[in-house]
Amino acid sequence: MSNKKFNKTKIGIFLKSKAPKLLKSIGEFLPDKGGLGIVKNIIASDSSIKPKDKEMAMKLIEQDISEMKEISTRWNSDMKSDSWLSKNTRPLALIFLTSSAVVMMTIDSFHLQFEVDEAWINLLKTLLVTVYVAYFGSRGAEKITKINK
Repeated sequence: MSNKKFNKTKIGIFLKSKAPKLLKSIGEFLPDKGGLGIVKNIIASDSSIKPKDKEMAMKLIEQDISEMKEISTRWNSDMKSDSWLSKNTRPLALIFLTSSAVVMMTIDSFHLQFEVDEAWINLLKTLLVTVYVAYFGSRGAEKITKINK
């Protein structure tokens, strides 16, 4: 399961220049194979998109679907591994980044003479959001998919 929103996928980036109104209406959902299938149908039936662009869009959708399958396969193989580290890398990253954010917030709230460069703070924010979305978003989406089946 991918952790990036539709507007950050290959097809989403492509639609930004070719069909911005379409992207604006669907760009915030977390895609899955079913969601990309719906987008595929919308693109196929949209007469405002040139046939050449539709063909390219279909290829990009297939690439995004393939990427999601590869990520799911990699995560599944990690969980089946005998290695403790490969099973726990994502939870450990989540714990470390959350702890780092809490430590920085605590230090900041006590107004201690401790300065962290803005670039590191932005990096921590980006990593934290990415890990949270990947860990909790994909797990939630997997549960919803299982319930719907």
